[in-house]
Amino acid sequence: METATEGEATRRADSRRRWTVAIFAFIALEGATLQIQGAALPALRESFGAPEWLLGLVAPAGTVGFVVFVAAAGAVAGRVDTRRLLLVGVVGTGVGVFAMGLAPSFVVFLAVLVVRGAFAGVGRGGDRPLLSHLYPTRRGRLFGYYDMMWAVGATLGPLAVTAALWVGDWRLAYYALGAAFLPVGALVWYLPSPSVAGGDDPLTLADVRRIGRSPAVLVMAAGILFSTGVEGGLFTWLTTYAQGRVAESLETVSLSVLLVAYVPGRFLAGSLSERFGYVPLALGLGVLCTLSAAYTFAFASGLGLLVGVFGIGLGLSGLYPTLLAYATESAPEHSAPVNALGLVVSSAGIAGVPAVMGFVVDASGVAAAMRLLFVPLVGLLVVTAVAWRRVGTAAGRE
Repeated sequence: METATEGEATRRADSRRRWTVAIFAFIALEGATLQIQGAALPALRESFGAPEWLLGLVAPAGTVGFVVFVAAAGAVAGRVDTRRLLLVGVVGTGVGVFAMGLAPSFVVFLAVLVVRGAFAGVGRGGDRPLLSHLYPTRRGRLFGYYDMMWAVGATLGPLAVTAALWVGDWRLAYYALGAAFLPVGALVWYLPSPSVAGGDDPLTLADVRRIGRSPAVLVMAAGILFSTGVEGGLFTWLTTYAQGRVAESLETVSLSVLLVAYVPGRFLAGSLSERFGYVPLALGLGVLCTLSAAYTFAFASGLGLLVGVFGIGLGLSGLYPTLLAYATESAPEHSAPVNALGLVVSSAGIAGVPAVMGFVVDASGVAAAMRLLFVPLVGLLVVTAVAWRRVGTAAGRE
């Protein structure tokens, strides 16, 4: 006969599994939504007649609203119901994605992209912190799996654009993805508020100062800025770089190859973080990424370029969850603000680097722009090497 304690434990386990499904589904769709933007750039150029420099504003436009609202979500953690935040974020993001497909001009497209980013910031500000509290003893592993689900969605995003273009209209990709958010929103609405022990504490100014001075948080911020800058450049301009260097049928697929590598890369990063430690693992991943980029952008062509791109994705993919888990371990009672800081910094990298590259593409070509990516790659190696030498271990709390 089941006791009251056993029944409560079963209900908690069921609730945790269902919330994990909802979080993973949302982040997978968010990954797909982000990646269709880079894959759709050639179609947007043709449809709206936008110049290269204006196309480079796609990433910053998606970041403006995102940064503000993800920071706000981190600041109010512990004071606002997490379920309500996620519901607003999921439904609003889906509506925004669908509306992007309806945009009559590129200016309207960018404006709707700002709104979509704002709702995504609300959802992303609460989903990973909730996962952190649902699995407090397996934080690094679950962060890796969370980002693996993002990679699964991100891999499918460019393929959705390919399918939509095959049918004849790039807008169909946005309609399909926008509608896919609705079942996730229904699940979040159906579920009761998650029950977790030791959730986020309300944030005070003293806490902000303490978090900002934490060596682990500073390492995370610098490392994520560099690594996501590389990601942003690749997500936006890789398909353009591939034109003329691989068969025409493989140009869009090149971005999918990068993102396919994210799936095993993030799974391995989540699994290996407990064995090797966060900082040594981040350094190793950075070395792999840099060597692969050197081969890809200096020597490779044809199918060899796709092999190099896969190597870049394998190394680059595990950096964000590894660095974020490292910082979160230093302040688990404030996982939402740490998560918000990581997302704000990553947004700056993802938005800023492609915008700079857009001007270089206009002036000197896409090959010269891709070589700029070695600047943040070298910065990443320096930060992780210094961090490993200074702290000596992967422990987050010092």
